Amino acid sequence: MVADWTVATVALLMVTASFPFYLYGAWILLDREQDNVTWDLLTHHLSFILPGLVLTTVPVVLWMAPRIFTQLSGLSAVHAFLGLQAYALLAFGLTGIVRIFQVKRSADLYSDPGPDVDLNDLHENMGAWRGRLRIGVFGYTFFWLLAYLVGVFRFYIRYVA
Repeated sequence: MVADWTVATVALLMVTASFPFYLYGAWILLDREQDNVTWDLLTHHLSFILPGLVLTTVPVVLWMAPRIFTQLSGLSAVHAFLGLQAYALLAFGLTGIVRIFQVKRSADLYSDPGPDVDLNDLHENMGAWRGRLRIGVFGYTFFWLLAYLVGVFRFYIRYVA
């Protein structure tokens, strides 16, 4: 059987490897010259965000979550709480992006973005959906970083120190 520290190291490396994917995926949207997000830009952005999510979620689902009750301590509870908050805010953000995607797709703004189109004019709730998306992305990133730091500290205490 594989040693516990080996699996922990692989999990740590996978979660650590997800961070550059998140950073570059965010950079793709932040470093654009136009105000509109085209379909090509969105799919390019998602081609980095989705691997980052997979690299984080696979260790959580397959290794961390099943072991949480056997290792329950104060620090593991904080780690789990922060991770759950990150995923809750990701789900909250997804409720906004799904609706934004639907409205932009029906208005054909991914293939033919109009420079004069104000997204808030497309639907009465667009501002709220965009707010959900921003809160969700910021919240996920914030709590992901906190959970990551606590996880690295737990790894250090358990396997290194």
